[in-house]
Amino acid sequence: MPVSAEALFAWHARPGAFERLVPPWEPVSLVQFEGIEDGKQAVIHIGNRLFKLQWVAEHRDFQQGRQFRDVQVAGPFRSWVHTHRTNQDLRNPDASFLLDHIVYSLPFGGLAQAVAGRAIRQRIERQFAYRHRITRQDTATHGQYYTRPLRIAITGASGLLGSNLTAFLTTGGHTVYPLVRRAPNTPQEIQWNPKKGTIEAEKLEGLDAVIHLAGENVFALRWTKAKKRRILESRSEGTRLLSETLAALHNPPPVLISASGIGYYGDQGDTLLTEEAPPATDRFLAEVCQAWEAALAPAAAAGIRTVAARIGVVLSPSGGALAQMLPAFKLGLGGRLGRKSQYLSWITMDDVLRAFYHLLHTDALAGPVNVTAPVPVTMEAFAETLATVLRRPSFLHVPAGALRLAMGEVASETILASTRVQPQRLLDTGFSFCYEHLEGGLRHLLGRTFEDD
Repeated sequence: MPVSAEALFAWHARPGAFERLVPPWEPVSLVQFEGIEDGKQAVIHIGNRLFKLQWVAEHRDFQQGRQFRDVQVAGPFRSWVHTHRTNQDLRNPDASFLLDHIVYSLPFGGLAQAVAGRAIRQRIERQFAYRHRITRQDTATHGQYYTRPLRIAITGASGLLGSNLTAFLTTGGHTVYPLVRRAPNTPQEIQWNPKKGTIEAEKLEGLDAVIHLAGENVFALRWTKAKKRRILESRSEGTRLLSETLAALHNPPPVLISASGIGYYGDQGDTLLTEEAPPATDRFLAEVCQAWEAALAPAAAAGIRTVAARIGVVLSPSGGALAQMLPAFKLGLGGRLGRKSQYLSWITMDDVLRAFYHLLHTDALAGPVNVTAPVPVTMEAFAETLATVLRRPSFLHVPAGALRLAMGEVASETILASTRVQPQRLLDTGFSFCYEHLEGGLRHLLGRTFEDD
């Protein structure tokens, strides 16, 4: 690993490590976590709403900076002992070795081993290959940028992007202050209500950054007038409340990063779009993005570095567009949606997190920044690549007309919009993507390495 053994161990001991290490294709959630010291327990749920299995692990043999061990107390295995060990690379003070040593046995003895032993072994190996990639990527990113622990407020912290970003930041040694609409349950939570225009402003004093992700979900079977109003107001009003509040503070955070979207550009065929490209003039989502970004003006006028992160299609099997496509593709019923030549500007969840970290630490970046992978693909190429990774056929095609008939304006502005985006400002400021090309990104997210083929 590209960090010292001390830093590697600290990463595993911090809140968020479990969430970062769980492969996104696995239906696993952490219910309770007490720590990694001797006697502390973790309670994990495995499965979906219809069937859920509880796994309780107790931590033993804790050695500060060196080792801890998970022992199954209750769960799916007859026995399970997982030893985590970190060893310093004696030749390099900024490198270390991570050892995961697992001893397990299946219930029902030899019968289970004969029937499912090989499949379970392969599943475990896929999981740990993913865990090691994430550990290497995350610790390298933190090591590249880290100067001191930051105190960061996040709106939308419970959403797909927000929850992943929270885990990424806390494992890096930073403290996250979620903005919540309900009454706070912890001292770190900050209450706000964009509809009523209220916020606990005093809790924002002296923070190092604010990341704004909250907003009404864009996707729906159809957009009603009420849905479109909620989409627009949740972004413009919430952003303006936050921006004006920060501008009025005595000691405001020096940076505000707000989500925006590539819907700003609308449907522009195969035109390559950098941050300098103009917005679409006849699209609802372009109107939303312009209002969203304009609401940052009070903070920018007060001297706060403001960034509008125009995020592309974030790929994760645990939510969003990819999660919706996977069931059909796994059954061999996948294929492209709409025109084969329309462009899809995608980015893996892990590169989004790293891009936000780059935005936090790069003072030269202000204003709009495209957050997409540098190699967008056509819809035809996306479908074929996903099918290849899953080793399934890709022959079905849903015509654009059928999608417009079923979903109306939603389809035209999301699924069928051809937006070929280039993350020029990220590239110009030295950001490097872990997954520039779609196939590598999908293989990482789905645990389907080239070796599996």
